[in-house]
Amino acid sequence: MPDCLIIDDDASIAATICEYFSLFDFTCEYATGFEAGIKAAAENNPSLIILDVNLGDESGFALCKKLRETSDVPIIFISARNTDDDVLVALGVGGDDYLTKPFSMSVLLARAKAVLKRSAATPAPTPKDIIKFGNIEIDRNSERVMKNSEIVKLKPLELRLLLYLIDNNGSRITKEELLEKVWGDTFIGEGTLSVHIRHLREKLEEMPNNPRYIKTVWGSGYMFEGLGH
Repeated sequence: MPDCLIIDDDASIAATICEYFSLFDFTCEYATGFEAGIKAAAENNPSLIILDVNLGDESGFALCKKLRETSDVPIIFISARNTDDDVLVALGVGGDDYLTKPFSMSVLLARAKAVLKRSAATPAPTPKDIIKFGNIEIDRNSERVMKNSEIVKLKPLELRLLLYLIDNNGSRITKEELLEKVWGDTFIGEGTLSVHIRHLREKLEEMPNNPRYIKTVWGSGYMFEGLGH
């Protein structure tokens, strides 16, 4: 099983990434184009995908959405496009990270290692296995989240972020601490954190724009309030 699948319409870039990663004991394959990328992902079942946003006449965003129908494989987007909107779209369709071209291979490798580490991590155990607040119930052992007795689907990283906030109920958590403790990666930007907070609010809060549980501490971070209510 390859550690990494590169999907980029520029074969020279894909081959260069593969060659560099192989120096650090990664096994890599690459594909050029939308259909070839879908086929390679299905055949190789990679641990990580590095995906270009622009795939000729096709879109890496669309490819990511297609992959997310059947797979939770971590996906790092790479692109020459560097607007906040592009980053938000990338994370919104299921991407785990976004790196703007031009980038150094060492930075891409560091991002890849960090994403793989996060995907393999599990929430730290605590004595309280069942967490309840409002109309939400979380079973820490099964990682099941319920709202009004219906299952809420959270990505593994969203669940780790939520549990970290809950485990620090009532305490202000800085953005830097969340990036370090939840992501384990100082390369991740605050925009990535903001998107994950927004997704949690949309899935759990009755009024996401006026959250009851996941509060913003302006200029510094976030706070969870709700246990015992």
